[in-house]
Amino acid sequence: MKPKGLSLTEEEREALQKIVKRGSDWRMRERAQTVLYLGEGRKALDIAREQERSLDTVYERRKHWEKSGMASLSDKPRSGAPSKLSAEQKGQVAQWATEQAQTSRELVTRVQEEFQIVLHPNTLAETLKKMKFVWKRTRHSLKKSEMT
Repeated sequence: MKPKGLSLTEEEREALQKIVKRGSDWRMRERAQTVLYLGEGRKALDIAREQERSLDTVYERRKHWEKSGMASLSDKPRSGAPSKLSAEQKGQVAQWATEQAQTSRELVTRVQEEFQIVLHPNTLAETLKKMKFVWKRTRHSLKKSEMT
């Protein structure tokens, strides 16, 4: 049985083209391009070769598009370990980071002392990044100070 092409409305086609041209997520752009190719009636094997993907990937994208439409383009939530810090603890860490400039290792030590929670410095740094904190490294000037 030959797989059928996709029939796209003009609005869907325009929305997909916009994502391909201006989308910020490369995965969404690639998925949208696959759907556009399928909408043009191109063969799945040709699409797989051009996009350097497996034939199964093209078929999966078609299946997801038929099931969910535009919602199939974005990434689904991924699983992961639950946060080691509660919302109140995160608020406290944010307050500590705001009050005084500290390294992530110093903050980890403080979290261990205050909450008895063992964290890796990278875990704490990622938590602070999600709270819109920016880590900057101070530069030391190599200029010699003038003698007066």
